[in-house]
Amino acid sequence: MSPQQAALENLRIIRSLLEKAHIYRAVSGQAALFGGFCALVFAWRGLAPFWQKSSLVGERDFLADWLGLLFGVVVFNSLTLYYEARKRGQPFLSPGMRTALRALLPPLLTGGVVGIGLVIYLQSHVLAALIWVMCYGLALLATAGFAPRSLVRLGWAFVLMGWVLFWTWAAMDDIRLLPDDLPPASLCMGLTFGLLHVIYGIAVLASKKPEPLPAE
Repeated sequence: MSPQQAALENLRIIRSLLEKAHIYRAVSGQAALFGGFCALVFAWRGLAPFWQKSSLVGERDFLADWLGLLFGVVVFNSLTLYYEARKRGQPFLSPGMRTALRALLPPLLTGGVVGIGLVIYLQSHVLAALIWVMCYGLALLATAGFAPRSLVRLGWAFVLMGWVLFWTWAAMDDIRLLPDDLPPASLCMGLTFGLLHVIYGIAVLASKKPEPLPAE
């Protein structure tokens, strides 16, 4: 390998590492824990009919709660990324971040629009939750070419959990034919956006984070 080829290869490796570092921070352990614990609280409220006579969550509250949580997590994560970028003296929307957004947005927007439509027009909260779960997993897997392995594993966990929950719900008539599907929908959200994010956040924070490369 000539010196020029070696230099180009080193630049390619450095660029790959920088992109991975940016993606790693884009799905931070802090944001995962924050969103995961909030999701568990909202799921608990939706499961109230299992031990109470009345539900703590109505149909409108279900959509408002989860969209509100999404907004809160996005704001929390964006502020975290902004301050981290300032400390490094780098732009907030770095090339790595823009690459991640291009990969994440199509499945996220598709799942969001379809899920909201299922809730508003068909009142099918379980199907909406499952669509959100699997499209979120597919969005994470769309970053597999440049994301850390932990993020790819989280994507597979969401997709596989979505498959299992769908076939379980479809096969169990006692649950699928309930007059109110808010409790099973809340359970789906709690097991995925709640539990999986908490596990991921703890694992990320407990592991040694990669050192950021010095700016040129």
